[in-house]
Amino acid sequence: MLRRIASYLKGYERFAAASPLLVVLETGCELAIPLLMARIINQGIYGESLPAILQSGGLMVLVALIATFAGGAAAKCATSAAQGLGANLRRAEFDKIASFSFADIDRFSSSSLITRMTNDVTNIQNTAMICLRILIRALTMLIASVVLTLTISPRLALIVLAVLPVMLAALAGLMKLCMPLFEKMQKALDHLNETVQEDLIAVRVVKSYVREDREREKFMDANDGFTAAGLRAVLRMVAMQPIMMICMASATVLALYFGGNMVLGLELDVGYLQTVLGYIMQILMSIMFVGMAILQYTRAQASIHRVFEVLDAQSAITDGGEARLPAPRGQVEFRDVSFRYQTEGAGEDVLKHIDLTVEPGQFVAIVGGTGTGKSSLVNLIPRFYDVHRGQVLVDGLDVRDYPLDDLRGRIGMVLQNNVLFSGTIRENLLWGNENATEEELVQAAKDAQAYDFIMSFPDGFDTSLDQGGVNVSGGQKQRLCIARAMVRRPAVLILDDSTSAVDSTTESRIRESFRENLKGTSVIIIAQRISSVQHADKIVVLDEGTVAGVGTHDELMAANHIYREIYDSQQEGGDEHGGT
Repeated sequence: MLRRIASYLKGYERFAAASPLLVVLETGCELAIPLLMARIINQGIYGESLPAILQSGGLMVLVALIATFAGGAAAKCATSAAQGLGANLRRAEFDKIASFSFADIDRFSSSSLITRMTNDVTNIQNTAMICLRILIRALTMLIASVVLTLTISPRLALIVLAVLPVMLAALAGLMKLCMPLFEKMQKALDHLNETVQEDLIAVRVVKSYVREDREREKFMDANDGFTAAGLRAVLRMVAMQPIMMICMASATVLALYFGGNMVLGLELDVGYLQTVLGYIMQILMSIMFVGMAILQYTRAQASIHRVFEVLDAQSAITDGGEARLPAPRGQVEFRDVSFRYQTEGAGEDVLKHIDLTVEPGQFVAIVGGTGTGKSSLVNLIPRFYDVHRGQVLVDGLDVRDYPLDDLRGRIGMVLQNNVLFSGTIRENLLWGNENATEEELVQAAKDAQAYDFIMSFPDGFDTSLDQGGVNVSGGQKQRLCIARAMVRRPAVLILDDSTSAVDSTTESRIRESFRENLKGTSVIIIAQRISSVQHADKIVVLDEGTVAGVGTHDELMAANHIYREIYDSQQEGGDEHGGT
């Protein structure tokens, strides 16, 4: 695991290598200072030698300056290496998530993925910095202090060696207790982020239904859960402190007692006793710092596991082979297609034995009640999900045999949930085709009936959109999304209930622009209003995940009772509301 983490230091290896070396230099200088102080006491003060005081004092100043420089440089190198490690891990995670299918994102949840890219990576990053500086320093100080103490007074060194097993046993026990608690803590943070994310996205709905108090309660529950999980883990870490302090106090008292007797018996100089006491304190403090670093690493292990779980995930959707790609024509075919969202276990099929063909240039509408599988059906065409059984073919080739970029490059899609990005209107439209000319942007905007309202803004196409496009209306957002898809000039254009927020006249004009300006494009539209698609070349009726009828409006009205019931219910609703 550590070797794999180290592989993400690429580009920052020199900082990671330099930091421990500088820490060792800093620690060596600090350990030399007590020896110089002992010389001042033994030779300078008790020996009444001014040259010894001046010489040792000058060396102490020089050594202190070197230690200060080495410590600052070590901190800079450790910070650079840790920040670089975090940046590389986040980049790797983002690249991996970008390759995920909708099913992969459903499996992890977006809130958990955000936590894994932010909080979990920050935990790993902080642990790397602690290991590169504090842990290396503590281990160096510990080993060197033990060796120097043994050199000066083996009897006093035995006191420290007797305390070490107790402290190490306490550390081992805490590690075992804390590991599962840290994993629960990260999962509680996932839930907290999910709650916050949901409330921020749906803040307008929350306010319109006056549900602030209920959402506060939900947040408090999630926040209290995270706090409780954190306390359970941290309080066990805190339990280490009194154990360490008792061990340090005991060792110090014993060293003073036995060392004092040795000084009185002329077995040890006063200066060396002070030096040994300093080293004993360094040894015990180093053990405390090692313990803190180990506990931080224990916490980071939970984060490392979660990050690698993302990086090791095998995407349900992978690129096709090297098949020869057919020319883009816009033909879509479903052959005995069945689909379920849970590919493992006992998930039920939401689409069952679908056989359907969309010929090049056809205008095809899909209608049906809520939950009949309309969106699921069109999501199979660009391989947002893969079929459970059967085949989906685009231009005669199974979509699973396409490279994803080539497949999705043939398809323009306006999703049910219209998404615009922060930036200008122009930048959003260029998502459809980054090489589009100004004339093509204008034409797409006109075709989508968006040009007039765009030009009503003072900055026109350079008008800035807030995140999610919240500073435009729902109908304007839909038309901008349609324009973005039309800029691509796709072989297949899919609109998933994408004109629900525009009036009937505007919707009619958009459909007319499809016929006039996208003559070679196959248009597949999911619609709730039959009045908006009754002139389609083909209408597909879905019912409970199966094709319940295919035909023109007149054919279905004559022979399909489900279609007729939908039409009649909408006509009645229209009469009740004044003929909408």
